[in-house]
Amino acid sequence: MKFFILAVGNKMPDWITVGYNEYAKRMPREIAVNLIEIKPEKRTTGKQTVQLLAAESQRIRQMLPADCYRIVLDEAGQQWTTVEFAAAIQQWTDNGTDIVFVIGGADGLHDEVKQAAHQMIALSKMTLPHGLVRILLAEQLYRAASIIKNHPYHRA
Repeated sequence: MKFFILAVGNKMPDWITVGYNEYAKRMPREIAVNLIEIKPEKRTTGKQTVQLLAAESQRIRQMLPADCYRIVLDEAGQQWTTVEFAAAIQQWTDNGTDIVFVIGGADGLHDEVKQAAHQMIALSKMTLPHGLVRILLAEQLYRAASIIKNHPYHRA
């Protein structure tokens, strides 16, 4: 079982890389988490937002692992408790399919990326910095794995 985090944005500040890596390394051996960074489209070209998102969408499609369950993170997505998220993770892993989480860049994600997703979830209704979302998602994946394995990290 593999989790992929496809995130628009590269050259993140050190604190984001350190935070993400802290939770990624805690994951159980049988559940790998792989971060794939997508180069964002330059915002200084005078292109409209929809053009920027379309270019990023094409890069996302090129980097999507084959035959995976696609989950888009978006503030308009379904919100779950951590326990509900863990149950969803358990169900997805029981199906044996690799899972990819897609995190948009500064302007979010193109509608076609959202429409191609199997699921759209929100970590919060608030708009969050896309770099911080990596850390929050990695932590929640680790917490979900802890719940599934009855590890004491999660305290209800």
